Amino acid sequence: MTKAANETSDRRDGEGVPARELRLQRYFPYRLARLAEQVSLAVAEVYADRFALSRQEWRILAALGEQPRLPTKQIGRLTTLDKMNVSRAMQSLEARGIVSRSRDPEDGRERIVTLTAAGRALYRKIVPHALAREADLLDALTREEVATLNAVIDKLLDATERPA
Repeated sequence: MTKAANETSDRRDGEGVPARELRLQRYFPYRLARLAEQVSLAVAEVYADRFALSRQEWRILAALGEQPRLPTKQIGRLTTLDKMNVSRAMQSLEARGIVSRSRDPEDGRERIVTLTAAGRALYRKIVPHALAREADLLDALTREEVATLNAVIDKLLDATERPA
């Protein structure tokens, strides 16, 4: 039994058999979700306060900053946002002149999203702040721990893609 499994099975049922018990504060998916939320809120201070962007708008801006021309469906997958969140954020970004949408010539039902000149300028302004905030958070770890964290995240992402 793994160490993690041992941490959840230190009690015994009526027959003396280790009983598995879920303890939310030690439950890996909960802890990871909580960490992700806390990190996201810490980084949100950069784009929400200074640049008046929601978390969903920032994710879309960041995705388009990396790949300047994306179909709407792909934006949802890249940002892990559901269709409704993508749609709302996209409307706001478009109204503010940050993105533009056009019909995909190959699939008339799909929209292609691009950053406008204002969107590219905004992205370039935010990136140094976002990277500095990331560095601040990672300063809690050694270089070796950061490398280990990245390797663990990669392994866990791969594990989530395997069938159960």
